[in-house]
Amino acid sequence: MSGVDKAIDQIDQAVEDIGAYIRKQREGAQVSMRQLAKVAGISNPYLSQIERGLRKPSAEILGQIATGLRISAEALYVRAGILEPRVASPVLDALAGDPELSERQKQVLADIYASFRRENAGHAPEGASAADRPSAVAEPTDPETDGGAHTVAPTAS
Repeated sequence: MSGVDKAIDQIDQAVEDIGAYIRKQREGAQVSMRQLAKVAGISNPYLSQIERGLRKPSAEILGQIATGLRISAEALYVRAGILEPRVASPVLDALAGDPELSERQKQVLADIYASFRRENAGHAPEGASAADRPSAVAEPTDPETDGGAHTVAPTAS
């Protein structure tokens, strides 16, 4: 089997998996196929084909189906292979669940948080935890040379 054939098989499997997942979610929510199709703005036969793995829905259709099922569109996108699964994080979970923030604000904060995590991961000595990293503390200096000011210097814990 060539690499292309393997890739096609993986795509076919992902389409079947997303369809089975949607069916499972729909049945768990006790929503009929007709009801979900109506809420998602798609035809009943098209939804049936998606659930049977015969059609690969677009990201837009997946979003509409997620809305109809009252589940996370992100969960469907990950299942469909559109998004990479994100690492569980209480910070990101709190951001996602905050009703006071817009989706744009949540994304910006998540991006900033991820950049801090990447930066910290790049500076940590191998095997060191966050508690082992140097932190900035005020150290006294010679009052005669700097007028009594304090400088901030990294110290190892």
